[in-house]
Amino acid sequence: MTIINLYMKKLILPVCMLLAAHAGAQLNIVPMPAAVTMGKGYTVIKEPVGFIIYDFDETDTDDNDGSRMFREYLAKQYGIKKIKEGDSRSYGLPTEIHYGTPDSQQAKGSYELKIEPKRIYIKGDAMGRFYAFQTLKQLITVNAKKEVTVPVCTINDYPRFAYRGMHLDVARHFFSAEYVKRYIDYLAFYKFNTLHWHLTEDQGWRIEIKKYPKLTEVGAWRNGTIIGRYPGTGNDNKPYGGFYTQQQIKEIIQYAADRHITIIPEIELPGHSSAAIAAYPELSCFPDEKTGIPGDMISEKSKAATGKLVQETWGVFEDVFCPSENTFTFLENVLDEVMALFPSKYIHIGGDECPKEAWKKSPFCQQLMKDKGLKDEHELQSYFIQRIEKYINSKGRQIIGWDEILEGGLAPNATVMSWRGEEGGIAAAKQKHNVIMTPGSHCYLDHSQTVNEDSVTIGGYLPLEKVYSYEPVPKELNEAEAAYVLGAQGNVWTEYITNPSKLEYMIFPRMTALAEVLWSPKEKRNWKDFERRLPQVVKNCDNWGANYSRAYFDIRATVAPAPDYNGVLWKLESNQPGAKIYYSIGKKNPAGTYREPVLVRGTYVVNGMAAANGRQGGNILSQAFNFNKATGKKITLASQPSAGYPGNGAFTLVDGVQNEKGFARSGEFLGFGGTDCEALIDLGTPQSITSIVVHSLRQQASWIWQPLSVSVMISADGTNYKEIGLTDDFVKKENGRGTMTISFDANQARYVKVKIENWGNIPAGNPGAGNKAWLFVDEIEVK
Repeated sequence: MTIINLYMKKLILPVCMLLAAHAGAQLNIVPMPAAVTMGKGYTVIKEPVGFIIYDFDETDTDDNDGSRMFREYLAKQYGIKKIKEGDSRSYGLPTEIHYGTPDSQQAKGSYELKIEPKRIYIKGDAMGRFYAFQTLKQLITVNAKKEVTVPVCTINDYPRFAYRGMHLDVARHFFSAEYVKRYIDYLAFYKFNTLHWHLTEDQGWRIEIKKYPKLTEVGAWRNGTIIGRYPGTGNDNKPYGGFYTQQQIKEIIQYAADRHITIIPEIELPGHSSAAIAAYPELSCFPDEKTGIPGDMISEKSKAATGKLVQETWGVFEDVFCPSENTFTFLENVLDEVMALFPSKYIHIGGDECPKEAWKKSPFCQQLMKDKGLKDEHELQSYFIQRIEKYINSKGRQIIGWDEILEGGLAPNATVMSWRGEEGGIAAAKQKHNVIMTPGSHCYLDHSQTVNEDSVTIGGYLPLEKVYSYEPVPKELNEAEAAYVLGAQGNVWTEYITNPSKLEYMIFPRMTALAEVLWSPKEKRNWKDFERRLPQVVKNCDNWGANYSRAYFDIRATVAPAPDYNGVLWKLESNQPGAKIYYSIGKKNPAGTYREPVLVRGTYVVNGMAAANGRQGGNILSQAFNFNKATGKKITLASQPSAGYPGNGAFTLVDGVQNEKGFARSGEFLGFGGTDCEALIDLGTPQSITSIVVHSLRQQASWIWQPLSVSVMISADGTNYKEIGLTDDFVKKENGRGTMTISFDANQARYVKVKIENWGNIPAGNPGAGNKAWLFVDEIEVK
């Protein structure tokens, strides 16, 4: 595989990161093969190289087994251009590469790679041979004599999961056809076999449909885009858009097929359909109503417009497809052209985040529900999905939908893509439906990957280690149910990913961790060994001219209570071998060499930095501590937060670290899904207090609501409590953060019990209406 360098970006790296040599019997391959037997010495690949076919199955061609691409790779990367072809005869060439079919029936994609002095043997079906060549590329090193070498070894390898996917949203931000091919190259190198291509959204329709030209003439373009993280600071007023012609799509599909990657198209329905409705307003329940875009987010051009618009901001919108015969005819015609282009077994139809408000207000929808005997709008959505499924099934295809398609009854043959945690996937597998796991907690590569993130992301916190730790088969499934888990997928939503460099920064190196999760046997996965192989991953990116995140090399900081609950301990760690860490507290104290956790007992800004081989590694870490009477004190919770947003446990609420970036640093919050947060703080001794301040988050587009109320009780002995205040007044600050304060006359208290009430069900007219709200709590101050 030859990857075209679109640009080069040089990054300062520790010297150790630039080394990529084999260490004894250790191979620098990602994903790690199932079985490796090391031999002695190396084989030198030098001209002329002979590619020799033997034991070849006449029904199988070598057009896409990777041999041609490997020859191109040798020529481009190493200048090895003298190539000879032949049959089973031996040419006695300096290097011979024999390839053919496997000796016995094996899992699809299995291969054997045997490297001997002067000879390399590759066995497998066409897909298996292709994967063998990807492994062979990773084995190549250049020695001190500038010889191209590979170690003598035997590798027997096969994939753990049949579905190994990556996703790309080109609807929020558009990526050229040429770049999509480059993205496919990345996937192929790490043995992914599926690209989930998100082609339609509220913010843009990206696929040419000849029967409906307005989908790209109108629906592919928006008049502007919000600036910054939602709700943003205005609109940039810059027209934005793009689409793929059907010819471009055919070329991309073939490009992927040559690399054994199936592309699954996604056509969103019934929600996330603003772009299609802008092109054809009659698809809406209320075609004469203007599209609603908040006044502080809308472009100047759209302010003056009437009628339907392509959305210019992010989130979930009420204007969805009307379940009319006209809509179904439209969608069937669209899907006909989509299925004519894409040979994939699956067609993704979305099915997620579909507000029901328009259907509730629509006389047509209410009458349809009566006619069909549907008890509510969730069953109407199920009716919509099942009708589309029947049509797609009639064409010999099957649907995939996000886990919301479970609502109101699952379509009979549907495959569920579980994104809202694993619950949807577990439920579907227990109903004997195929499942693809893609929970936001481990698989959303658009989430922040460092607490020091210097660019806008959608939020969340997903470090490399957490991606690697993911196990796609939930423990709640028995062996029979687990068989329905086809695999997993990494998702890349592009609200805040506007260009290829940012996209690569978000996927590398996290995508490679997911590749190993999906390919390698569970028992072969080893985080420490993956860490050892990371320098080769980085070198691959450098060779391709691809951008990547260095978050793994940032200092890691954790905050813990001091042993006597008098202050906090700031613990620093670095992943860089041999790194020294330096720190400072405030402006007046001298910097020092870090040797043990730093004791902090007041309101300070502390800084840390790691250096290795005389160079700074990662970003400088700066942390502001804001002390109050509760900081560092003992705290317990009546109920635990969600497993997806555990923060640093209960201590998160009294660690002195106040969130400044909202959901972008969700690790600084405790997240409660539909439940209250009740905390008990022990101040150590009875003392006078005058107010309680609760810091929380409101980001309604993400279903996160401010507390419904905060109440406080105090006690001197931990037994007898009295209530001293209650409030529902949320004072908003920046980035969705806010506070709720209870002030009172001075009271003597040792124990402070704070109950923070969850909002409950999300009100109608809001994203996630009818679902339980999230409660995100950051810090509790006692003054």
